[in-house]
Amino acid sequence: QVQLVESGGGLVQAGGSLRLSCAASGRTFSRYPMAWFRQAPGKEREFVAAANWSGGSTFYADSVKGRFTISRDSAKNTVYLQMNSLKPEDTAVYYCAASWGAISMTESAYLYWGQGTQVTVSS
Repeated sequence: QVQLVESGGGLVQAGGSLRLSCAASGRTFSRYPMAWFRQAPGKEREFVAAANWSGGSTFYADSVKGRFTISRDSAKNTVYLQMNSLKPEDTAVYYCAASWGAISMTESAYLYWGQGTQVTVSS
């Protein structure tokens, strides 16, 4: 089984930056397409960003394009989400996820999920 643990969340003012980390277990970690999703209170979980096994193919939600960057460090079994120019609407619990096959923006494609880390952006 794959286990994912997020960290790096916190409180930041609008316009600031945070970098989230997702530590993954398993020697096959580098083969899994990885993604970040987020869920704000009272809202559905939504796609944020995804990357394939090499990090060479990435996808972003329109709301975060140009501000967020997903990256991977296979040697450390870690996926990152660099978040710049943060806005109050970015406030949410952020989840790391891993899928079986191709990179996807669809939640159902991801089988393994972390516990989430809170990101709060103040006005």
